[in-house]
Amino acid sequence: MQIGAQFFTVRNQCQTLEDFALTLRKVADIGYKTVQISGTCPYEAEWLREQLAINDLKCVLTHIPVPRLTGETAQVIADHHVFDCPHIGLGWYAFNETDTYEAFMATYPQVAKIIREGGRYFMYHNHDQEFQKLGKKLILEKLAEEIPASIMGFTLDTFWVQAGGGDPAQWIANLAGRVPAIHLKDFAYGRKMAVVGEGNINFDRVFTEAEKAGTKYLLVEQDDCNGEDPIECLRRSYEYLKACGFN
Repeated sequence: MQIGAQFFTVRNQCQTLEDFALTLRKVADIGYKTVQISGTCPYEAEWLREQLAINDLKCVLTHIPVPRLTGETAQVIADHHVFDCPHIGLGWYAFNETDTYEAFMATYPQVAKIIREGGRYFMYHNHDQEFQKLGKKLILEKLAEEIPASIMGFTLDTFWVQAGGGDPAQWIANLAGRVPAIHLKDFAYGRKMAVVGEGNINFDRVFTEAEKAGTKYLLVEQDDCNGEDPIECLRRSYEYLKACGFN
């Protein structure tokens, strides 16, 4: 499994192309070889391909804004071929009275099918709302049962699984075969997001189950760095993961 950096962590440092390019360099200088692109300023696919090559980085996953994901699906697929990214992700769905489960099922399985036919793989990223029950089953269970693994995977997020009352390692095991990338985000007292290894999640179990589940990419994400420099937080997470034997 390979360490990666989720750029939502450094989104505030990527709101112009100049700053985005500089942040790619800083992340590469830490030692990361893979990235997920999310939350940045708009960019052209050819620009990102060039910047990734300059910094010897590979983009393995994105989160794409809903209007593009659902309304410009063919172009999104084409862009991912340009910068050679295998996974196209949805970063958020509310599962509330407005964004209902039924509306999700009416839209995203078809989007996922088109993406798969286009040679990419659709990835759904959880938060804690997927641990609500619809009837007798959790939303996350229903998604896994009702949408085939052949067209949709899960970017399982360790922090949000724990925030929802779940066991991150067990859920990775539950979704084995459809978690090619996961988000590593630690959970500290007070429901704070923490540098990986500085909170309370049992990452030894997470790593064991991820290896068995076929996970390829361990993507570090820290939405809230609690006033610290996000680059420094990414560095400390990287050093912890290197010490655990990953690269």
